[in-house]
Amino acid sequence: MIRRRQHEEWMRRALAVASTSPEDVPVGAVILGPDGAELAAAGNERELTGDPTGHAEVLAIRRAAARRGEWRLEGCTLVVTLEPCTMCAGALVLARISTVVFGAWEPKTGAVGSLWDVVRDSRLNHRPEVYAGVLEPECAALMRDFFR
Repeated sequence: MIRRRQHEEWMRRALAVASTSPEDVPVGAVILGPDGAELAAAGNERELTGDPTGHAEVLAIRRAAARRGEWRLEGCTLVVTLEPCTMCAGALVLARISTVVFGAWEPKTGAVGSLWDVVRDSRLNHRPEVYAGVLEPECAALMRDFFR
């Protein structure tokens, strides 16, 4: 119960971050350190930067790694409003993110259980713990409203 409340609190922060990029698909990502302190946050910046890798998760991972001064983000939690795609799922595995918390499922491109399940692939050397569907109605509504 306590964990669920913490995940919801963090997801509210990710939802707020998602709302900061009105020109791009509204996805927000927040990375918390092992102590629960926020290390980095990002929204999608593909349209802003013209960079196809400018997904919220990738940007948050880059910023968290820069802040920690190392690429290994062991003990960290990634909270994101939308199920990560294959690129982002691969990045979070390679960064050694320990926990992934996401809101809305993405049946077209999701790689944390929907279309693929990259993060639980037993052939990989790192498999984060996953909590799915946190504040799912709010996260899904953000996507529906954007694509209307």
